[in-house]
Amino acid sequence: MTETQGDLASLSRYIFRAPRWYTSVAFALLVAAVTGVGVFESPTVLEDAWQGIFFVGIPTVVAALGTTPVDRRLGGQLTYNRSSLLALVCEVVVVVMLTLAGGISLVSSFGQQFVFDTLTAALALVFAIRLLVVLAVSRNSPIFAAVPASIQTTTAAVLLFVYSGTMNFFDIGGPLFHAYLSRPAEAPTRIQYIFTPGDFVVLLGLTVLYGVVAYGFLAVIDRPWKNSLGVSILDFVRGFVGHIAEGTRELEDFFEQLGEDAVVPVTVLSFRTDEGEKARFVLPMIHPGPMGEIGGGNLPQRIGESTDGLAFPPHATAGHDFNLVTEREVDPILDAAERAYDRITYTDRVSESVRVQSGEASVVGQAFGDDALMTVTYSPRFADDIDYAVGLAASAEARVEGLGNVLLADAHNCNNGLDGDDLGHVVPGSERSFDMIQGASEVATRLVEASEHALELGVAWDETEWTPADGIGPLGVRVAVVDADGSRTAYVLVDGNNMEPGLRTRLVDAITDTGIADAEILTTDTHIVNTVQSENQVGSAIDHDDLESVILDLVGDATADLEPVEAGMETERATVTVFGNDRTETLASHANAVVSMGGAFALVVVFATMVVSALVFFAT
Repeated sequence: MTETQGDLASLSRYIFRAPRWYTSVAFALLVAAVTGVGVFESPTVLEDAWQGIFFVGIPTVVAALGTTPVDRRLGGQLTYNRSSLLALVCEVVVVVMLTLAGGISLVSSFGQQFVFDTLTAALALVFAIRLLVVLAVSRNSPIFAAVPASIQTTTAAVLLFVYSGTMNFFDIGGPLFHAYLSRPAEAPTRIQYIFTPGDFVVLLGLTVLYGVVAYGFLAVIDRPWKNSLGVSILDFVRGFVGHIAEGTRELEDFFEQLGEDAVVPVTVLSFRTDEGEKARFVLPMIHPGPMGEIGGGNLPQRIGESTDGLAFPPHATAGHDFNLVTEREVDPILDAAERAYDRITYTDRVSESVRVQSGEASVVGQAFGDDALMTVTYSPRFADDIDYAVGLAASAEARVEGLGNVLLADAHNCNNGLDGDDLGHVVPGSERSFDMIQGASEVATRLVEASEHALELGVAWDETEWTPADGIGPLGVRVAVVDADGSRTAYVLVDGNNMEPGLRTRLVDAITDTGIADAEILTTDTHIVNTVQSENQVGSAIDHDDLESVILDLVGDATADLEPVEAGMETERATVTVFGNDRTETLASHANAVVSMGGAFALVVVFATMVVSALVFFAT
């Protein structure tokens, strides 16, 4: 990924899974009870807690449970988990503002009036916050979104109206009417402040003001998205939060609006015995992203479940522009792989492996008849994705030298995460791109001239006890050992996203110390491990000694599993919808701009709004 894309990925550290609605409601009542103990003056602590629950918690509970049905009635999509979390956050905003106002009133001459003015402003602010979230999640019109957004503020205002004695200003209704709408004697001492009808007019005015400002702020930061990408930032926010918080597919709907068609090669290398397929390498030239199971994020797992033999889905030479927009696009990839598999012509001959160091690129290749498997790494230097065009050029250069099909995998096994100015993306025209192209050409030349030997293959697999949180996906660790007249080459595939610096070199040295002629460590670049944490490389969370032990055991098992096999390779093409050229970079740039510039703009808007609010209070 580029530095800009890395900045966007790093924002995932601020994301967390939304708790279940009942957890949010329970915590909201707890916060309300603690607030009641702190601000009310009743004879007992329990009564203080109850009053806190009633006057602070009730609006939160009503908003938590009432927002979703109202929003859905108006065509929205807000879930109970999200509405409950939103109500809790708004309650915390009110409590924090009241606490600060109370502290200021104690050390100044503002008095109790200042506290209630702050409460009025806090309730208006709650509406603005809720309006932004409802707009982002439900994508209703501002008028429709204002209805569910106003529930928490309206409920609190009704309670204030009834229990503050505001009805004393009206000479309407009879005893029954006043019994329900005027109960100041039952309110806590600190709420027995007579709100005038004018105070509720001010609350209404501030609510409208804050709502208009919030919508205006949103319209300003949304304009670049619509002008450049033709989509709304609200679609992106809704999809991103929905995916992280509840695992929805809304983010795919957003990406589908951005996508464009692309034709990608899908190369299959199959090994078989008389009993059937033993192993299959599958390499579609797409990027398994962008995150979690969105798009092609779980492509390695899908490939692993689609083959008869043990599947090896290494990372292709493709960057984030070749992310699939939806998981549905994986199906054409698997169909193309199956078509390629059906057309394979097999051979029982193999060359010894060849390694060429070309500048920073280290290329390993091995021929199976006229076809070849190649891997490229820039270790010990840092590298991330290799551009699609660079991979195509390197494969074409290898075929010019006399090879047939070429399965060229990006080993993707040494990077420093999101640190530094250069995240290691190998792009056309760079020195690294020519290192790789030249290396592939030299390997191809040597493979065409290499002697052929009888082919043997052994494989081994361990799902491991590690999880995606540890940086290891469901495919675990897989090893294939190819024997060419006693010269053995080990291909180790770890289901993860890149690898900690130095770890690949350590593992290769450990394998070759066992008598293996050469070895390469590859990762699948699965993005299942990046659901929440943007950088979760192999080796960052697990012990390196433990990983080395697992791999060495598997190399031993694969060596013991060696037996004569036949191998063959074919390539098919699949038409899929991907993000498209420069779309990922544009999306990342806009998102980063919103975070960096939007924050400063938000502060200016908030300050200006607060000044207007202060003028309103002084004027009234």
